[in-house]
Amino acid sequence: MNEELDLTKIREKITSLDNQLLELFSQRRSLTLSVAKSKAHLVRPVRDQQREQELLIRLINKGKELNLDAHYVTSIFQSIIEDSVLNQQAYLQTLANPNIQTPTVSVAFLGHKGSYSYLASHRYFSRRAEKIIEHGCQNFSDIMQQVESGNADYGMLPIENTSSGSINEVYDVLQHTNLSIVGEITQPIEHCLLTAVNTRLENIKTIYAHGQPFTQCSNFLDKQKGIRIEYCDSTADAMAKAYQLQDQSVAVIGSEEGGHLYKLHALEKSIANQQENHSRFILVARKPVDVAEQIPAKTAFIIATGQKAGALVECLIVLKTKGINMCKLESRPIQGRPWEEMFYIDVEANVKSLALQEAINEITNLTNFIKVLGCYPIEHISPTNVPSNAID
Repeated sequence: MNEELDLTKIREKITSLDNQLLELFSQRRSLTLSVAKSKAHLVRPVRDQQREQELLIRLINKGKELNLDAHYVTSIFQSIIEDSVLNQQAYLQTLANPNIQTPTVSVAFLGHKGSYSYLASHRYFSRRAEKIIEHGCQNFSDIMQQVESGNADYGMLPIENTSSGSINEVYDVLQHTNLSIVGEITQPIEHCLLTAVNTRLENIKTIYAHGQPFTQCSNFLDKQKGIRIEYCDSTADAMAKAYQLQDQSVAVIGSEEGGHLYKLHALEKSIANQQENHSRFILVARKPVDVAEQIPAKTAFIIATGQKAGALVECLIVLKTKGINMCKLESRPIQGRPWEEMFYIDVEANVKSLALQEAINEITNLTNFIKVLGCYPIEHISPTNVPSNAID
């Protein structure tokens, strides 16, 4: 009995400390927004990685004095730094685009509640809006139509995955739209085998999922014998199917977080071919946005070079000469023009910068067609490097 009382007291103390930590996190976030406000009228980058590195080294050393593992301290504060940078960027973007800031936004995405696109949409707008009106769609063309018609403010589209590569259907719909890319987000893809009832792996006879998860979990699936694969339009549809059937022989592939929304639980975790599995999503809207100068930006455009030897190389040399880093190059066939390709290019540069403006003008003279798809803030925040001798 005394042991139970002691355990209760310990848990109460942990709860109290957790609440204090949350209050301190909130105070720290408020202060970082004050930092953003001080940078609003200065052309100074949001990130100062030298200062971030010095901060982490100091915290690691302080943590060692308190018997805290260096990796533990690093992991916590890298997450805090990422949150700080993203919040500052969101604030500066609000100042740069005052006409599009509203407390409520409507977003079209693939699938319904619980899909990876659903999770990416909520994660992206958690810093930008108080309420999201959801428009679940059955395919990518439907997402574009919802935004083009004004039924939705934004469309969330998966563009590439670290395991299965580029999503060609999205590149194809981008050829035929006047929408602009206005944002991006990288969503961790943590595939699990989910079930609606308690069961065992050997009982599973049918697995429902979208085509992408099947591809990304092929190694796990190849080891299973006598299992039927059933394709669904989205991960959300697969989870809804499992919840409806309540069958111990049925499972779905999806995220544990999304599964909770359908009262599903994880039978097997981390079943993807690659443990570091991420999908990059782009956000499209009817009008482009201005990217604040303090924020690192990407610009996406498409070009058609025609059937001329070395034409693409000439365009890429222009980017190199201007000191512009290309971070994505994708080719897709041009419909109705056999053997001709359209090239999609992402560069790390603001479309308003002099270097990129000059590059676009030169590339225009080298191509049959060029179209800027959008300029948007870089959302991926790379962790600050810490010297190994500081961690050891």
